[in-house]
Amino acid sequence: MATQAKKTQVSMKVNGVEVDGLVEPRTLLVHFIRENLQLTGTHIGCETTHCGACTVDIDGLSVKSCTMFAVQADGSEITTIEGIANADGTLSALQEGFRQMHGLQCGFCTPGMITRAHRLLQENPDPTEEEIRFGIAGNLCRCTGYQNIVRAIQYAAAKINGTEFQEAAE
Repeated sequence: MATQAKKTQVSMKVNGVEVDGLVEPRTLLVHFIRENLQLTGTHIGCETTHCGACTVDIDGLSVKSCTMFAVQADGSEITTIEGIANADGTLSALQEGFRQMHGLQCGFCTPGMITRAHRLLQENPDPTEEEIRFGIAGNLCRCTGYQNIVRAIQYAAAKINGTEFQEAAE
């Protein structure tokens, strides 16, 4: 007879909403977010922290949710891609930047990339191209070559700072 693992109660704030649930101690945060909370924007890619598709913001840090247990997030404040839009439902500056600057192709990496860029711009509101590239280095994209992703983040930074976006001459 198979024994069931004891479940643990977890509570956290996700995208500004208090949530709770019963989870097995081995439940990864990405699975709790996708399966228990039905927030499927956070993607599962490599499950080894290499790709960044599962990136979420936890208590002010970018975290790859594929290698964190849900019980470790108990009491935390989490933002997923679903929480990045403006309160009125319109696109955030970052989402608009990815749209306007063609910062996505297949879109698989986009939720993690935007979530990481969101934290990057909170840490550094006016990053250089080099700082952006370093800041998103933990998130992989196999389609774009990163140039348009960098431009999207620069566009968002300019919009957030109330300055005009200046594209570099090529």
